[in-house]
Amino acid sequence: MNYTYIMKCRDGSLYTGWTNDLERRVREHNAGKGAKYTKSRRPVVLAYFEEFATREEAMSREYAIKRLKRKDKLRLLESEDNPVKKRKAGVD
Repeated sequence: MNYTYIMKCRDGSLYTGWTNDLERRVREHNAGKGAKYTKSRRPVVLAYFEEFATREEAMSREYAIKRLKRKDKLRLLESEDNPVKKRKAGVD
């Protein structure tokens, strides 16, 4: 499985990326090995993700999300369909 994700950084900024191992990638970001952008903004918290069958789909969605305005990214985070939000609420 491949994922496109949004991390919320300590300073409130948002970082978008893609990976094939979501839990590992969160650990890497928080260890300072994820991306130069998040290294100085730790800790980061997984705020949103989507699943894809292929790497190409995940990368394409990452590109689309990166082009969104901040308010539109925040709408994704607040969406009822957000898997992170569902996990916190105990809904699957």
